[in-house]
Amino acid sequence: MVCPFKVHIMDCFRRDSWWCSTTSRPKHLAAVLVDAAKGKVLSTGYSLEYPRDYKGDAGTTHAEQCCFIKIADEYNLSEDRIHEVLPANTALYTTMEPCNERLSGNMTCVTRILRLKRAIKTVYVGIKEPGTFIAHNDGQKRLEANGVKVVLPVEHWRDRITKVSMTGH
Repeated sequence: MVCPFKVHIMDCFRRDSWWCSTTSRPKHLAAVLVDAAKGKVLSTGYSLEYPRDYKGDAGTTHAEQCCFIKIADEYNLSEDRIHEVLPANTALYTTMEPCNERLSGNMTCVTRILRLKRAIKTVYVGIKEPGTFIAHNDGQKRLEANGVKVVLPVEHWRDRITKVSMTGH
């Protein structure tokens, strides 16, 4: 199996997180959907890439959500149906642990992942939610309880990701 984390994924994180850092975003977060069998990037997204209340969702758009929106738009599907077009071994790489609570009341990223009916088998997480906005995010725990593998990178990647993603916060 191809593991594009150190090549494509980190490049996408740096590019999208850098773009976020040129704006006034509180967190600079990016996500990438990958066909893990082929090492092919399917979609990228970064926090607040889409405007508030995009397509009727309250609150801001998270990086994972932006990846899903792009796939839905590409195939003219609703976001909850993108599992129909995702490859069997889709992986999600995200700079920060997917949220399991939203202050806005918007659907959480964990719920978005789980409603894809196991299309996403593995989530690679750059860093755990530091508790800045949500004190006790249990996204990893909920994903694992529902059969989604969660992988954290080696320590030196976490330090780099933390530096970029939390710049300006």
